[in-house]
Amino acid sequence: MLSLCRVVRPLAFRARRCAHNPAFSHLNTVTEEDVAHFSNILAPSSVFSTIGSNSVSSNDIATYNVDWMGKYYGKATTVLRPRSTAEVSEIVKWCAKRKIGIVPQGGNTGLVGGSISLDKEIVLSLGAMSKVRSFDPVSGILVADAGCILQSLSEYVAPHNHIMPLDLGAKGSCQIGGNVSTNAGGLRLLRYGTLHGTVLGLEVVLPDGTILDQLSTLRKDNTGYDMKQLFIGAEGTLGVVTGVSILTPPAPQASHNVMLALPRYDNVLPLFQTVRRQLGEILSSFEYIDRTAYDMAIDHGHSRIFNEEELKSTQCFVLVETSGSNKEHDEQKLTELLESLLTAAKPLIVTGTLSQSAAQFASLWALREGLTEAVQKEGKPYKYDISVPIADFQRVVDVLRDQLKSRGLYGDHAVSKVMGYGHVGDGNLHINVIAKHGYAPEIEQALEPFIYEVVASLNGSVSAEHGLGSMKPHALHYSKSNVSIDWMRKIKGTFDPLNIMNPGKVLP
Repeated sequence: MLSLCRVVRPLAFRARRCAHNPAFSHLNTVTEEDVAHFSNILAPSSVFSTIGSNSVSSNDIATYNVDWMGKYYGKATTVLRPRSTAEVSEIVKWCAKRKIGIVPQGGNTGLVGGSISLDKEIVLSLGAMSKVRSFDPVSGILVADAGCILQSLSEYVAPHNHIMPLDLGAKGSCQIGGNVSTNAGGLRLLRYGTLHGTVLGLEVVLPDGTILDQLSTLRKDNTGYDMKQLFIGAEGTLGVVTGVSILTPPAPQASHNVMLALPRYDNVLPLFQTVRRQLGEILSSFEYIDRTAYDMAIDHGHSRIFNEEELKSTQCFVLVETSGSNKEHDEQKLTELLESLLTAAKPLIVTGTLSQSAAQFASLWALREGLTEAVQKEGKPYKYDISVPIADFQRVVDVLRDQLKSRGLYGDHAVSKVMGYGHVGDGNLHINVIAKHGYAPEIEQALEPFIYEVVASLNGSVSAEHGLGSMKPHALHYSKSNVSIDWMRKIKGTFDPLNIMNPGKVLP
C-alpha cells in the first residue's frame, strides 16, 4: 500500500463545463415544431417549455434545472413528464429521429450532476409514473413504475410485513428508477446487499424508442446474458428505466441500535470484527461518524448522546443496528456486546448508548441521517463518495485537510470543515469539504485531482454509490483501466449510437 503522506503530483485543473464539448456538437436544439409534437403525445399539463405559443418562463422549470445542492445548473428549455412507458417510447423515438438529447430525471437528489441538462437536452422527468403495478406478499416481489418515491414504496409494503432492501437519507424524494440507475447503496447494504442482487427485472425504453421488457418476477433465470445488470448503475446513458421488479425482504420483528464512542480511529477495524463476530446474522448496519461530523450535527439541533466528560477522550463514533426476529434474544446479544466492550482489558470504546425505546432508536438514526442536511446548513459542500480500505478512512480525511492547509484554504475564509462518515461494512466513505462562503475554483483545484490520486494509490474507487454523473467522468481512469473504459464505450455505442441518452455523463 502506498503511503498517504507521499507528494501527489499537481495536474492541470480540468474544467467540466460543456462549452465546445463534442458530446453535444451533434445534438439539435428543441424547436417549436418539437414542442408541438410532444404536445400531441402528452397531455398539455405534461409539457413545459420556454419555446412556442404556450411557453412558460424559465422560472417555471427552474426546479428541473438545478440540483438540490445548488451546485449544478442545467440549460434545458423543455421538460416532459410522461405518465406511461408508451409515452416515454414515443418521446424517445422522436428524439432519436431529431437527434435531441435526453436527460432522464427522477427525484433529482443526486450528488454528481447526473440528472441535469448540460446543454441542449430535454429533461424527461419520470415523477408522474408513480404506480405500484403488483406486489406478491408471499414472495415479497414488488413491481413498480420508475417514478415511485422510495418512502412511498416502503409504506406500501409495510402492512404486508416487508421492507425495501435499500434505505437512504433522501428516501422521501428519491425515486426507485433513479436508485436503480445510480445503483444506490444506502444504510443497510451490509444486510441486504446491492441492487444488482435485489433487482429481479427491469423495463427499459432503449435509445431508439424500443421497449425492452425484462420485468421478470423470477428469482432464478439463467437463460443467457443478464441484460438488466447493464442498466443498473448506467445513469440513464443506455436507456430510460421505466419499471422495476425488486425483491423486498421480510420486515425484521425486532430492531435495535447502539451508538459507540471510540478513543481513536484505529479501534474501528477491530471493533467491526468484534461486532460482526458477536452479533452474527442480526447485524444490519455499521456506520462510521468522525468527531467533526458528530459535533456539527449537535450544533444543528440533534440530541446530545454523550456528556462532555465522555467526549473529552472520544475521537469518532460508530452506530450499530441489528435486525432480527426475537426482541429478547437480540437485546441480550447487544447488552452482552456492550458489557464485553466496556470491561475488556484494552477497551475499544470509551462508552456506548443502547436505545431503550422506539424514540431513542429513531433519535440515534436521526443524527446519522441528518448529517447531509446539517452539512447544507454549514455552507456549500464538496462531496466525495469513495471506496477505500476501512483502515484508511480517517487518514484519507486527514490528508485531504492537510492538502487544503498547505494551500492556505483551511479556515473560516474558505474551507471551514473537512469531515468523513460512511458505511464501514462496505468500505464506503463520504467526505464532505465545506466551503463557508460558496464554491470557488481555487478550492476545487486544491481538491482535484488530489483526492482521486489518493484513492487510486489505495486501489479504491472514485465513486462508491452515487455514480459519476457530470462531476467525475474525467476521473474514471483513476478507478478503471483503459481496457475497461474502451469496452464501456463499445457498450454505449452499441445501445446508443446517436449518443442522445444523457450525453456528457459517465464516460469522459
